[in-house]
Amino acid sequence: MNHAGVQAWLDRYSEAWRTYEPDAIRDLFNPDVEYRYHAWADPIVGCEAIVADWLSPDGDPAQRDQPGSFRSHYEPWLVEGDRAVAIGTSDYDAPADAPGRRYYNAWLLEFDGEGRCRTFVEYYNLQRGEPSRG
Repeated sequence: MNHAGVQAWLDRYSEAWRTYEPDAIRDLFNPDVEYRYHAWADPIVGCEAIVADWLSPDGDPAQRDQPGSFRSHYEPWLVEGDRAVAIGTSDYDAPADAPGRRYYNAWLLEFDGEGRCRTFVEYYNLQRGEPSRG
């Protein structure tokens, strides 16, 4: 993988997240992928398990991020062989009772020879209040 390949993957990831299109989700991942929403959590194993999780997190489709409720931007920070670190932000405008949430993300990614992710580990922080100026 190179920077351009990782950026293309990140762009496809963002689009799949926006649309929840099963084939777009499936296209991102190796069949045996290990996907962690939290670094310390047990992984979701397998592409089909990720598709099922994205389409109905916790068995409740209402828990999905609704179209137009967020913006995201991710970019490669470091690419070395089949591994990459991506950074970015996710900005939420909804729900109406808690607008303006911003998450800072770092993802550890490993890719197979076909450019599909085989390991995904997410680290994130929610911005609280005004960012520090010091």
